[in-house]
Amino acid sequence: MPKMKTNRGAAKRFRVKKNMIKRRAAFRNHILTKKSPDRKARLAGPQHVDDTNINSVKSLLCM
Repeated sequence: MPKMKTNRGAAKRFRVKKNMIKRRAAFRNHILTKKSPDRKARLAGPQHVDDTNINSVKSLLCM
């Protein structure tokens, strides 16, 4: 049986920590001039994958 391959797009977007999977927030790439500093700071903070999506992300990462 061949080895399972990790989805490379998912590998670049998610980081696996001890008890969670970290991700980046959406809406933080461009058109930042109209967004308030508080909103940008909140989007820059750490985000975690929701419990409903953890199984699908783990399957993409071959975990």
